[in-house]
Amino acid sequence: MRKSQISREDALKLLMTYNKDTFHIRHALTVESIMRYFANKLGYYQEEDYWGIVGLLHDLDYEMWPDEHCIKVVELLKDVNVDNDMVDAICSHGYGYRVDIEPKHEMEKILYACDELTGLIGACALMRPSKSCKDMELKSLKKKFKDIKFAAGCSRDIINKGADMLGWDIDRLLEETLLAMKDEEEIIENQLREMNL
Repeated sequence: MRKSQISREDALKLLMTYNKDTFHIRHALTVESIMRYFANKLGYYQEEDYWGIVGLLHDLDYEMWPDEHCIKVVELLKDVNVDNDMVDAICSHGYGYRVDIEPKHEMEKILYACDELTGLIGACALMRPSKSCKDMELKSLKKKFKDIKFAAGCSRDIINKGADMLGWDIDRLLEETLLAMKDEEEIIENQLREMNL
């Protein structure tokens, strides 16, 4: 069983040190929540904190060093004594376009697949009158997923590769991630309010 070398509280402080934009902080909290959801769903409940912190810190370097994303983070995490396994897990979501650290563990594959997908679902939610994914149906998400002009920055190629890595069909990945985001949306909003964001 893997345990994080950094507490959730310290990981959040670290995130806030290098990320000021509400958009990036919301994304980090969203991916953290999704990772926790899948840890429990897939039977890794004893590693929930580990999965969550990997999700929380996965884009630690993106806001300040976008050209060094998944590279600068190594230095930032070493400075706070995060172990190599967690560093590699975090960096693996940049596989194929930033780094050559291939996602091997199920957790890393979930991160790889869901990072881009949470962005797509978030963009879909903003288009809805409710501004929420709680009332979003899978067929609506699938339609937006197929429309490559919509949220074009969310790579469908990476999402599809992530589903393949997991051995899931794309519908399962879309449905499971949408369910996770519905479950966690209110918690994330409460956390942002507590942070005055």
